[in-house]
Amino acid sequence: MTTAALIVAAGRGSRAGGGLPKQYRQIGGEPILARTIRALLTCKQVDLLRVVIHPDDKLLYEDTAPDDPRLGPPIIGGSERALSVKLGLEAMAEDPPNKILVHDAARPFVTQAAICDVIEALVDYPGALAAVPVVDALRREEDGLCADPIDRTRVWRAQTPQGFHFDEILAAHRANTDPMAADDAELARAAGLSVKLVESNAENFKITTPNDFARAERQLSVALETRVGQGYDVHAFAPGEKVTLCGVDIPFDKTLSGHSDADVSMHALTDAIFGALAEGDIGQWFPPSEAEWKGADSAIFLEKAMERIRARGGVLINADITIVCEQPKIGPHAQAMRQRLAEIMMVEVGRISVKATTSERLGFTGRSEGIAANAIVSISL
Repeated sequence: MTTAALIVAAGRGSRAGGGLPKQYRQIGGEPILARTIRALLTCKQVDLLRVVIHPDDKLLYEDTAPDDPRLGPPIIGGSERALSVKLGLEAMAEDPPNKILVHDAARPFVTQAAICDVIEALVDYPGALAAVPVVDALRREEDGLCADPIDRTRVWRAQTPQGFHFDEILAAHRANTDPMAADDAELARAAGLSVKLVESNAENFKITTPNDFARAERQLSVALETRVGQGYDVHAFAPGEKVTLCGVDIPFDKTLSGHSDADVSMHALTDAIFGALAEGDIGQWFPPSEAEWKGADSAIFLEKAMERIRARGGVLINADITIVCEQPKIGPHAQAMRQRLAEIMMVEVGRISVKATTSERLGFTGRSEGIAANAIVSISL
């Protein structure tokens, strides 16, 4: 069961003012589209991502798109949003996913919870729509004056992502004759499909006007706090042929003893993340008393810790791991370790540091009885 995402980024954004198309303009020192792509790729349930772009934006897109194996080549869009979505779907129809999320490039603040909830709703419904209930009083306008109130009961503001079973939404787009259709949910309804409302949040707004850029900058500056966590772990040596550190197997005449794969460095890193979140420790999430975790790949533990960051709307700022041992030599493998951790954590490798030291032949590590590891992380929530 595959899930793909399609980001619609072919518009000109004329209401946002002059200059670059709004999706390539920066907030917080980063293009809006780059933030939006990262938000979708951060979701582990998204197997493939494609972006629909304007034909004049190829170079802008190349400078913006991250290097990620799940990000496919861009798709050239059309003159209106509905046509761009249709062209995106048609481009994916040769090897179609089971489910598809359609998301606006100008909504960079979508949360992992909203993405996951829309995907989850597709288990029971052919369509799902992120939205927020209207809470403000609504009024009609007559000649600039306040007129009759509008009943806001059961009124929602539509957002994205909007999710569908791929074959059904493709058929709906093929049958559509209105290039100005409001959104994909409306096309799905016109095709007789039920679309589930999934409650999102007001922060997932669409950057549309010049004032929205100021709002986005404020949202970035006030919403984040920096937290720091530390982790420590130690494992003894046992007879074996390799040790696993930071997800990399190093040939050695011993192994590390532990209930899982005994990746001492990844355990310390996982604990550091749980500590920064104040959500316990690795032993509480994955008790060694449970047979399920016997011999388990420690990447599972680290992935869960990263899921918890994203579920709370946070991001990893950096991680610094220090491995303490006399042997094996860590230096020749440090870069591979950084790359493996970055892959598991779905962050840039420049955010990960792996280094090693000895204990000057003092203590159990100095006597080559085992390996210790320390980790410090900082996250923004």
